[in-house]
Amino acid sequence: MTVELTYLSLTALLAASLWIPYIVGVNKHAVEGIDGFTRPADLNAFPAWVHRAHRAHLNLIEQMLPFAVIVLIAAQMGVSTTITAIAAGAFFWLRLVHAVGMISGFARFPVRPMIFVAGWACILVIGWQVLAA
Repeated sequence: MTVELTYLSLTALLAASLWIPYIVGVNKHAVEGIDGFTRPADLNAFPAWVHRAHRAHLNLIEQMLPFAVIVLIAAQMGVSTTITAIAAGAFFWLRLVHAVGMISGFARFPVRPMIFVAGWACILVIGWQVLAA
């Protein structure tokens, strides 16, 4: 398995696990009078970290799809360079830092958007390598 596919796998595992903080928060801070199975409570009814956990999960899903597609295309084409490996690794670590920073509240403006843009740049770098091949 290439380095890029390894980081794609790790990113998928991160995305598959980011629902956990949100669900813990929703169950820990249940909203009275709301049946969460019928209709989830408004996120504003929960502590801010629960809302941020939800956004962290959605945010990773938003960036993971293009990352996954371009990494899978690279793998199919046999494109695996030092540049693509570094970009894939950077993408994973940026997304991990983003999730931890967002849920904890430590990563505030402008840090969070800068991490997002850096992840986007990683996708573009891999895409550039694929298109140049």
